[in-house]
Amino acid sequence: MEFKGYLLSLRLNQENLPDRYPFNIPCLKSFKELAFHPNVTFFTGENGVGKSTLIEALAVSLGFNAEGGSKNFNFSSKATHSELHNYLTISKSFRKPKDGFFLRGESFYNVASEIDKLDKEPGGQIKIIESYGGVSLHAQSHGQSFWALFMNRFSGNGIYILDEPESALSATRQIAMLSKINNLVDKNAQFIITTHSPILLAYPNASIYEMADAKITKVKYEESEIYRVYKSFLDNPKRILDNLFTSNT
Repeated sequence: MEFKGYLLSLRLNQENLPDRYPFNIPCLKSFKELAFHPNVTFFTGENGVGKSTLIEALAVSLGFNAEGGSKNFNFSSKATHSELHNYLTISKSFRKPKDGFFLRGESFYNVASEIDKLDKEPGGQIKIIESYGGVSLHAQSHGQSFWALFMNRFSGNGIYILDEPESALSATRQIAMLSKINNLVDKNAQFIITTHSPILLAYPNASIYEMADAKITKVKYEESEIYRVYKSFLDNPKRILDNLFTSNT
């Protein structure tokens, strides 16, 4: 049977929206419904348009910890997530995911700390860190710990929500990440990703939503602002830099 994903669409219940954060972010009060690709869906756009807030709300609606981790992570260092999840309706398929993870870079330190804390508790059970490569995430660099999580913890047959995963990865690792994503897609994984990376955004046949000008628009890869800006710069960096530096004098 063809895999059609676990999450089908996301709808904003627009009646009686509060006049406060995050509903004062134009992109987050204007959309009605977004369809998810069964494999990979990207959200991209400038800082401040609501990308992270939107997928945080999606993750919380699905039962994930707002700070990240799997669904059995229930710690909280500080309650800072918005109430947006209370206004979302998620349409799901009949399939039930067997795995899932919410990765957000800004609170990944807290996730690593929670794993170390839980593994120190008595009980004799298999250590949680064994699912992350066997080495404490705090005993690695930021990039290494991200990579260890991605390569060891994700097993397929699940939903993986990633908030700007490229933030800790080199360009080479981002390219390698595309291969791992594809491997997991072949194992019935569904990804929802926010990104500023033109490398990750190049994953074929994905749905790309660009958040800009107070709306969320589905675009092709070559139409995205990220692609156009990077291509323009790399095609002629000297011209771009000359114009930039001249305008600053």
